[in-house]
Amino acid sequence: MRFARKHWSNILFSLLIVLLLVPQTGRPIKVFVQRLIATSPSVKSTDNRVKIESYDWALEDDKGQRVDFNSFKGKKIVINFWATWCPPCIAEMPSFQLLYNDYKDKAVFLFITSDDFSEVSSFMTQRNLDLPIFKELTRRLPELKGNSLPTTMVINENQEILINKVGAADWNSDEVRALLAD
Repeated sequence: MRFARKHWSNILFSLLIVLLLVPQTGRPIKVFVQRLIATSPSVKSTDNRVKIESYDWALEDDKGQRVDFNSFKGKKIVINFWATWCPPCIAEMPSFQLLYNDYKDKAVFLFITSDDFSEVSSFMTQRNLDLPIFKELTRRLPELKGNSLPTTMVINENQEILINKVGAADWNSDEVRALLAD
């Protein structure tokens, strides 16, 4: 009896490993797990906030229009660096969509990717997402540097980074909504 139970647990564990390695099943499993563990991001204390010194950064939207980051100075800004192939990025997109639906008139939302815009468009359509997508045209500002995906920053009107979150999070939380509502 003991051998049979151990045998089945080994089989189930092996099956899980195989499912995680196969892209068609691995990505949805990883996205599901990321959604389960995502929590609300924390706001940096006043003493630990980084201030953006320069807004000299150029982006391009998915329609090919150049966007000058300087035009957002003095506004609340949500910046998300992401990719279509990144499970934690995919996991947090539904919460971003809910936040964007309610706060797109109160804050600037910038979803920045290096993926091809046609691939991103297909990704968005498949998931029923309507988020403003951009690519970087010039070098990223030093205060926004990061090597991990997803990385999200919330910047206030005083150019301070209130949130700098690496990894998936629940962006449709009461804490984030309160930051954008003020």
